[in-house]
Amino acid sequence: MDFRAVADRIARDIANGKLGAGTRLPPQRRFARDHGIAVSTASRVYAELVRRGLVVGEVGRGTYVRATPSVAESALAEPSGAPVDLELNFPVLPEHTALIAESLRAILRHDVLAESLRAVGVAGTPPARAAAVELLARGGWAPRPEDVLFAGNGRQAIAGAIAALVAPGERLGVEDITYAVVKGIAARLGVVLVPLATDGEGVTPEALSSAVGLRAVYLQPTLHNPLGVSMGPRRREEIAELLCARDIPLIEDAIYSFLHDDPPLWPLVSRAVLVDSLSKRVAPGLSLGFALTSPALRPALINTIRSGGWSPQHVAMTAMTTWTTDGTAARLRTAKRADAQTRQSLAAQYLSDQDTQADPRSYHLWWRLPPPWRPDTLVAAAARAGISITPAAAFTIPPTTPPQAIRLALASPPLPTLATALSHLATLATTPTPDAD
Repeated sequence: MDFRAVADRIARDIANGKLGAGTRLPPQRRFARDHGIAVSTASRVYAELVRRGLVVGEVGRGTYVRATPSVAESALAEPSGAPVDLELNFPVLPEHTALIAESLRAILRHDVLAESLRAVGVAGTPPARAAAVELLARGGWAPRPEDVLFAGNGRQAIAGAIAALVAPGERLGVEDITYAVVKGIAARLGVVLVPLATDGEGVTPEALSSAVGLRAVYLQPTLHNPLGVSMGPRRREEIAELLCARDIPLIEDAIYSFLHDDPPLWPLVSRAVLVDSLSKRVAPGLSLGFALTSPALRPALINTIRSGGWSPQHVAMTAMTTWTTDGTAARLRTAKRADAQTRQSLAAQYLSDQDTQADPRSYHLWWRLPPPWRPDTLVAAAARAGISITPAAAFTIPPTTPPQAIRLALASPPLPTLATALSHLATLATTPTPDAD
């Protein structure tokens, strides 16, 4: 019997409610006996149900019908619509609207606006490149103006970098738990993701040295999303030495680097692209992506950003230049650093009895759930209270088994709303799960 036909039958039972959320499927041997199929076929049925996002398999605990649909690849690219959004980080403080508006008044001058409405290339303008050097500098490091390219936003810069370095069918090394949107970008570009094991500082040298056939690696050395960890100086040196020795290009995601003072990994690697963005630094509604590149990669990166339709908008580039030169961006960075620490302190207060992992400077945290809670059941329970959260599966690269964890994005809600949501989640974690015996 074709395993897909059996999987279709189980899928119908899930869709019509015959197998409800949280139902535990029988062990594969019993399932095979009940359905008159081989154990190997039963194994393929279960794998197919997992692939479709209908069930979740947990080593040592069994296979369960999901309490919520599987997280789509694009889920984390759009607001959830929930009353309390702990899925996406939108660090826009209310008092900053007036500050940004005042700074933008200069752009509305006739002469400035007339220039900003003209088309602009991926290399931008000399004033924009100079402003980007000032904006992106950290930890005693600053890029050269000639290293700076621009894209529409950070996600587009990532897509352009991957497309420039990895052809369809080739292998891109990534942390085994990584930024969820990269999974969707790779799928659409036909790129194979290779999970690299991580520890408390990010990707391990052992994982990188043992991986074969990599055309490039995508890493988050600073304030990793979702794990919240950062590489120490020695780890950065080890990773850079390995990449240079094996001549593997690096794509470094530095989106959250404005919250951190450590220098990037990028300058240590001979062939590399560093990606950054205005979305978190200023606001997602008027974004701009940065792609710093070594000279050898510059022509290919310009070509993929342009041909992919990911070129920057001149108005956003002018806004970035203005915000940098008049000090607005620096004031926003200082305020957001303080805000992130306030929100982490709030999370630490309400989740003090939970197994969480976070940098006190970060806008997100990683929560390893207490048994018998599973990510999908907590996601469903939180949704009933109007709170959206993200399960570990959204960030996990197959065949890695998703851990029993969730990510909380802390930036978007007002502080009183965030406190109420954290209190509710902490209470949930101490109550029996909906599918508990």
